[in-house]
Amino acid sequence: MKGYVLFTALLSATSLYGQSARDIVMAADSKMRGKTSLAEIVIQTVRPAWSREMSIKTWMKGSDLAMILIKLPVKDKGIVFLKRKLEVWNWTPSLEKLIKLPPSMMSQSWMGTDFTNDDLVRESSIINDYNHSFLQDTTIDGRSCYVIEMLPKKDAPVVWGKLTVCIDKQDYLELYSRFYDEDGLLVNTMVASDVRIMDGRLIPTRFEMIPAGKPNQKTVMIYKTVIYNRQIDDGFFTTESMKSINQ
Repeated sequence: MKGYVLFTALLSATSLYGQSARDIVMAADSKMRGKTSLAEIVIQTVRPAWSREMSIKTWMKGSDLAMILIKLPVKDKGIVFLKRKLEVWNWTPSLEKLIKLPPSMMSQSWMGTDFTNDDLVRESSIINDYNHSFLQDTTIDGRSCYVIEMLPKKDAPVVWGKLTVCIDKQDYLELYSRFYDEDGLLVNTMVASDVRIMDGRLIPTRFEMIPAGKPNQKTVMIYKTVIYNRQIDDGFFTTESMKSINQ
């Protein structure tokens, strides 16, 4: 009888959520990423006394391969970042210098923005490097959302000590995320908005990364175009391609 009661309780929990917290995070990640994606993005870095704008182009394939090309401003034009499985590389054409970024640099600012190197190339995996659990549901912009806490697995190569994400129940849109350090202190909040259809897929197209305790400071990432699920050969994601991609 005790076994039957336990089985019934587990069955009820499964019916309540339908999917595990990990499944939902995976669905949201897949919704934004696709099997492959090619995107044109504008990044606005805002500070109390100044602001600047950057244009980039990204190619991504699965969770292991990514290329980021800076197109503007002119002084940074041609700088390329490559992720290939667990390796991250940077090519600076003006110096003709290729650098392999060590894991210690993943938590550092990407090109002076409020995004980290890890945020852009996702060296760590939000699916495999964290344990996922449900918190109390919430509503964002009229959308009912799961709230999921992600705690890093032991010895996982991650930047954050904890994340909480809010994912829309209907369309699996990650609308709100909080990033915490190892001491549990809030570091950044990311707010996604301007939900629209891009290449037949409903996604947020505006992401604001807001650092805690720094008034009038944020970085805004705006997707101008996204093309999903087109063929990109693995051979494109090489250090040799980095040097010729802007030619």
